[in-house]
Amino acid sequence: MPDSIAPLDALRWHLDAGADEVIAETPTDWTQVTPVPSLRAPVRGLRAPTNPETPQPRAAKVPEPWQGGPAIAAPPPPLLGPAAIEGHARSAAAQAPSLEALAQTIAGFNDCPLKFTAMNLVFGDGNPDSGIMLIGEAPGEDEDRQGKPFVGASGKLLDLILTRVGLDRDRVYITNILPWRPPGNRSPTPAEVATCLPFVARHIELVNPKVLILLGGTAAKTILGRNEGITRIRGKWFDYTATGLGHTIPALPTYHPAYLLRSPLQKRDAWCDWLKFKAKFI
Repeated sequence: MPDSIAPLDALRWHLDAGADEVIAETPTDWTQVTPVPSLRAPVRGLRAPTNPETPQPRAAKVPEPWQGGPAIAAPPPPLLGPAAIEGHARSAAAQAPSLEALAQTIAGFNDCPLKFTAMNLVFGDGNPDSGIMLIGEAPGEDEDRQGKPFVGASGKLLDLILTRVGLDRDRVYITNILPWRPPGNRSPTPAEVATCLPFVARHIELVNPKVLILLGGTAAKTILGRNEGITRIRGKWFDYTATGLGHTIPALPTYHPAYLLRSPLQKRDAWCDWLKFKAKFI
């Protein structure tokens, strides 16, 4: 039994560490790969003498990515300071006149390291003219692969909830605080949230919804600017002030579907939150 469990534990450890992508079709024998030469100048008098009659071993050629070798991603560009990055994001977001332009602006934004570890940009899904905007935390593995929010297990639960209140994806609009998946599905850092917040704020302005549903603590605290946990503020109505709209938008925090999958006992409270939303807007 221990021999059969050990490989599964090793795979789970790699998944938790974020190693969930295959970068080559065949493994690479790193003992046969020539090490990168040192940048230091050689020290004279310390090189071992060689016999010209003795054949020297040939260095192994590093395989190219298209030959089955490891694909090495280009390193991200040097990052600015946090304040400069936020200012850059705010300026770029403000210049986007439409959702399509905003998506292109985010795709070309290189000051967030998450862009270089994610497979796809996850911008939004649904009907932006529906008047109902749902905001989650960040894409997961399935969302990262497909480039759409809430398509994994938590997305199926969200679809079921929407059906129970008389809605579907064609009658809501869904996005996240972060447009890129954090490695290993870890929680977003405060710096990552601060970097992406100007894009989320502009996203809300362009959609101009009648109501916001904030899924989970990260979305609720980020959009509402509060420090309380989701258990304290869920099910309560708040006013979100959109800078570029000149009016407030009612916002309702509730539990994230992924949390409900881990804590099914909280589904009752979440359903009460959705019934409050249904009574007011449907």
